[in-house]
Amino acid sequence: MREFIEEIFINQPLDPMVSARQGARASLRKRFYKQAQIGENTGEGFPLLLDGKQVMTPARKALVAPMRALAEAIAQEWEAQAEVIDPFAMPLTRLANVVIDAIARKPAPVHDEIVQYLGSDLVCYRADTPPGLVERQRQEWDPVLAWARDALGARFILIEGVVYAAQPEQAIWAAAASIPTDAWRLGAVASIMTLTGSALIGLAVNAGALDPAAAWKAAHVDEDYQMSQWGLDDMALARREGRFAEFMAAVTVLKLLDS
Repeated sequence: MREFIEEIFINQPLDPMVSARQGARASLRKRFYKQAQIGENTGEGFPLLLDGKQVMTPARKALVAPMRALAEAIAQEWEAQAEVIDPFAMPLTRLANVVIDAIARKPAPVHDEIVQYLGSDLVCYRADTPPGLVERQRQEWDPVLAWARDALGARFILIEGVVYAAQPEQAIWAAAASIPTDAWRLGAVASIMTLTGSALIGLAVNAGALDPAAAWKAAHVDEDYQMSQWGLDDMALARREGRFAEFMAAVTVLKLLDS
């Protein structure tokens, strides 16, 4: 079964747009199992089973989730596959592979990347014109900074334009104290950060201080404003749709861990 997993999750392009251009979807592997289900708690978590056999990650680790509800959600992705197995329709499984194979083994680089993002966070960089964009950024991003200030004691400064300016170290480390240590939660926050361009948005979603819909809207303020002025960008919207599935997978992990 490991060979099947490698073929499905390693030998496919990481970017769905690249996959489409290369015609990779035409070579998707046919569904080779009858049923996806979860096993009993092994002590490490609830394992994903295909026809009763343990599923392994690409790095040959058991694909197990820390909670039954999360394991069931992953199993549902496998059950939802029809004639072929489409890895781009399985964002929870891909996130699980990353968490188990990489983040659980070496969480420090992920933590450090979040800290690095905090030093140049999206919501701190503001346009000085046009007024419409300035106002949209204020409406969507100020609540995130207010949460960081009030809940974390992290006072970030606003920067006009795209030229880098250093944030106060006290603000960065105050926010960094809220970075989760649990591998699954850390992976979910890192995924949200990467997809939104903001570590503060990821941390706010993790804390329950920012609704996922508001977080996704805040991440696309600039893009949405441009489309409101110049018309819809079909390619940008298609890319966003693919990223949204990844975003919701991370949100699902956080939600199920909280439950």
